[in-house]
Order: sequence, then structure tokens, then C-alpha cells
Amino acid sequence: MRFSLTRMMTINMLLIVIGGLGGALMALVPSSSLSMPLSALLGILYGLLFVWLLARHIPYVGSGLIWGLGSAFLLWLAVPAGLLPLLQGTARLGMLDEARAHFPELVAYLLFLGFPLGIMSGVLHTGKTSEERMFFLFLHAVLVGGIAGLVGGWAFSIWFAQNNAFVLIAGIISSDSSAVGMLLHYLIAATIGASFGLLFQRDVRGTGSSICWGLAYGFFWWLLGPLTLLPLLLHQHVDWSYLHASAFFGSLIGHAVYGMLLGWIYAWGNRLWVGLFIESDPLYRQAEGPGILTLRSLEWGALASVLGGLLFSIIMVATGILPQIAALIGGSSLLAGFAVHLIISVLIGMSYGLFFQHESPDAGSSIAWGMLYGLAWWFLGPLTLMPILLGHAVTWTMQAADLLLPSLLGHLIYGAATGLVFFWFEHHHAQWLLLDKRYASHEARRRRPPETSAPALWVVVLGLGVVLPIVLG
Repeated sequence: MRFSLTRMMTINMLLIVIGGLGGALMALVPSSSLSMPLSALLGILYGLLFVWLLARHIPYVGSGLIWGLGSAFLLWLAVPAGLLPLLQGTARLGMLDEARAHFPELVAYLLFLGFPLGIMSGVLHTGKTSEERMFFLFLHAVLVGGIAGLVGGWAFSIWFAQNNAFVLIAGIISSDSSAVGMLLHYLIAATIGASFGLLFQRDVRGTGSSICWGLAYGFFWWLLGPLTLLPLLLHQHVDWSYLHASAFFGSLIGHAVYGMLLGWIYAWGNRLWVGLFIESDPLYRQAEGPGILTLRSLEWGALASVLGGLLFSIIMVATGILPQIAALIGGSSLLAGFAVHLIISVLIGMSYGLFFQHESPDAGSSIAWGMLYGLAWWFLGPLTLMPILLGHAVTWTMQAADLLLPSLLGHLIYGAATGLVFFWFEHHHAQWLLLDKRYASHEARRRRPPETSAPALWVVVLGLGVVLPIVLG
């Protein structure tokens, strides 16, 4: 017991020191208004709060990364984008201008505070694993994650080819060959995919949450990759200003799409791996067959999406976008656009029902998961699939995103309503199943427990997914 207490105190002190070092590094950011001692003190206080409030919720390295990024994002909202402008008398400039002025500090908070503190906390709190099991988990993560990363890299490569960006990647090894750049791109995509598997294989419970974890990981790698590591590898100056970051907005959407595909493919590959190598008990029984469960989830998702689609249509009517939706079937009328919109809403709702079974223990989490899925479809739908279906190239530009910002709000409202109604269906059905004690424990195991890193994931994805398009626009 004494050794355990001593070890815990050592871990906490180390995390506080890491917070102080990260705070000191933040003072080097040109836009920082804090001196190095004050910035280091802020990092120490952040480390103390992290240890006090969050460290006990971190059982794995991936969970630590997400908690670190989420808490660092909230700290940026509270201090440079909120408290400091009030104290310095510059709040009259407006929230958007303040956020843009302090955008380099957002990157610094995430990479200098949240990233190292979260990763180290996960490493220090992860329990010991036998060598045989460790090898099995490593093999699982690298194979499944690497394949998923290659699929995501293939989707991202379409934008690379359109913008001749393979040459830029080839410059990492002093080459100007597009073929070399393409090879490096796929190697990087597979490596990031394998690291996703290593970090999040214990957090992934279903396809929907895996997509959201992939989206968060895509945002993180946009900050770490093209904004930070790429200029360093090309022997260029690192520029975290919002004007420079806005030039990489297309890459941001590419990383988001990559992350979603990474999470989706990883979830399916993980399910196949578990089915082949882990769940081998022939006595394993469920209350309902997988076919019945799938059909019921599709039905509930379709019904839930009707409310979300109707609420979304209000924004579509106000912005006059329904004729563009009608163009998907060669029409131009409001009625045709409304019909196509509802059909798309139902299809997306069905996929939500299929992907997010048993993810929400309460109504609040169902709203959060729904909003995350709605945000994912803003990147995947109007910015990616819709231009392709209309015969155009993908519009991963800041100008297109600016025009579609009202649609972002609509997607969030749609997701929240769909998630909440789906939870109502699922919850009432689960209550009926729990009447039979034979299935009660099994149903309880299938549902995500409340105390996980999911809340931090919601903060990271919703925070960065909403703030970045607005600030960079």
C-alpha cells in the first residue's frame, strides 16, 4: 500500500512537471501575451487540475490523449480566448477576432500541454500486460489499423492528386517525384492507422464511436502533421497563424475524411478479428439474433431521422439550398429538394442506428453522439460526396466551407434530434429485455459505461470541428 501511494505521488509530480515544461514552451509562441514564468505557472496549475480531476479516468494511452486534448482546448477557451482579453481590455474586438489572434496558442495548448500530459498520463497509469498478450494486442492493432489507414489514405490521395501535393510530400526526402510522394503518403497513412489501433483498440466498442475517435485523431494529426512536422521536415519556419492554417483547410477536411474512414474500417476489421480469435465460446447466447437486432436498429434510426430531417429542413429553406439538393435527381423545385433531403436523412439515420447501438447510457450522451455524427456528415456530405454526385471535384476549400456554415448548424441539430429519438426507442426496448434476468447482465455489458473518455471525445470533436471552420474562414 505504501509503495502504491509512493508510486502515485511520483506519477502526479511527474505530470505536474510536464505541465510546467509545456507551459514554458508556450511562452515561445509569438502571439503569447504571457512571460515564460507566468506561462510555466499556468502549465503547473493545469497539471495540478489534470491530476486532480482527470487522471483517475485514464486507464489507457488513447484515453489519456483524448482527455489531454479536450482539457487543453477548454483551457484555451478559458484563458487566451476568454479571460486574458477581458483583463487586457481587448475583448471589444469580438470573439472571432480574439480567437483568430490567439489561434497559434490553440495549437500550442494542444501540442505542448494536452498531448504530452495526456500521453504520459496514459503510459504511467496503464497496468502491466503479459508479453504474450502484449504481442497479440500489438499484432492486432498494427494489422487492422494499418489496413484501415491505407483505405483512408486512398480517399485522401484523391485530393492530393488534384492539388499536386505528392510533390510536397516527396520533398521530405529531398525528392520532386510524385511517385515517391505517393509512396510516402501511403506509408504515413498506414503508420498513423497502426498508431490509431495501438492507442484506441481498448476504447473502440462500436462502429459509430470508432468513426468519432478517428475524426478526433484526424484533427490531431492535421495540427501535428502539415502545420508542425511537415515544415520542420522541409526545413521551413513553423507558422501557426490562422492565415497560414487557412491555406491548409483542404488538408483539414482530408484529415477528417481520412480519420472517419480509418475509424470505420478499423471497427469492422476489429469485429472480424474478435470474431475469429476471441469470441469462440459456442455457448454464447444473445436475447435476439443479430439479424433481428440489425433490422430493429435500422428501423429506429429511420424513424428517429424524420424529426432531425424536418428540423434541418427549416435551415435549408431559410438558406435556399433545397434546389441544389434537388439537382441530385435532375430537379430544381423546392418540393423535389425537400423529398431528396428527407430520403438522405432517413438513410443517414439508418446508418446511425446501425453504428451507434448500445453507445448511449443516457439522453445526454445520445445527443452528444448524434451531434458528432452530424458533424462527421457535414465533412463527408456537402463538402465531399455531394460535389462528386453532381459531377464536380470535391470542394475542400475555405470558400465552400464558408457558404456551408449554416448547413453545419443544421447537421448538428439533425444529429442531436436523431440521437435523442433513437435513444428513446433503444431505451424502452432495453427496459423490456431487462425484465428477463437471463438477459439483464448481458445487456448491461453491451452498453457503454458512463465513466469513459467519451466526454473528452465530444469536447475535442465538437470543439475543433466547429471552431476551426469558423476561425479559419
